[in-house]
Amino acid sequence: MPENTTENNADGKLSHTDILQHSRSESKRIFENHKKYGSELRQHFEKIITLTDQEFDHIISHFTSKKLKKHQFLVQEGDNVTNDYFVVKGLLKASFTNDEGKENILQFAMEDWWITDFQAYFNQTNATLSIDCIEEVEVLCLSLANREKLCSEMHKVESFFRRKSNLGYIALQQRILSLINSNAKERYEQFLLQYPMMFQRVPKTLIASYLGVSRETLSRFSS
Repeated sequence: MPENTTENNADGKLSHTDILQHSRSESKRIFENHKKYGSELRQHFEKIITLTDQEFDHIISHFTSKKLKKHQFLVQEGDNVTNDYFVVKGLLKASFTNDEGKENILQFAMEDWWITDFQAYFNQTNATLSIDCIEEVEVLCLSLANREKLCSEMHKVESFFRRKSNLGYIALQQRILSLINSNAKERYEQFLLQYPMMFQRVPKTLIASYLGVSRETLSRFSS
């Protein structure tokens, strides 16, 4: 018998005790995620698909959780992007800073939304965007490997993410067309109509950046 069964064996393999401890740790993590975030994530999935308790338990077991403080970065330009993030609590923004130091905001994300640097996530490359917290944030993290595993195991999950991707393509096309065809006042009114709750939570300077107008112009629209 080894002198210490909590250490690796001589061949580098984990001992039986280590495996049991890891299993207990994973079970505890899954239970805590399920208890704290399960209802939000399940409601989100069931807007598109129906799930049994067993199916949802399997899905949430592939997520990890993360908490961040206001102004903390979830992703920084140059980072290796390993996760897509489901927002349970709080508000974030994804932005790109050009060579002149100007920040251009591509996306906001609040509760029940997903956010990441999608180019870096799907291509497994370094981030070109930065994602930081406008408020204190809690997210559920899904790695690309776990996403692909779930999609291969469960047709329902594959259908869910395909539908989410389609909705994302539509939203992106609408945003591009808005920037091309709408004037500043029209873009402001569209934002206010689509995201009235977000308008109350996001600093007006950031909304101005997202809409491509100055802070002074935004003030005139809202006065």
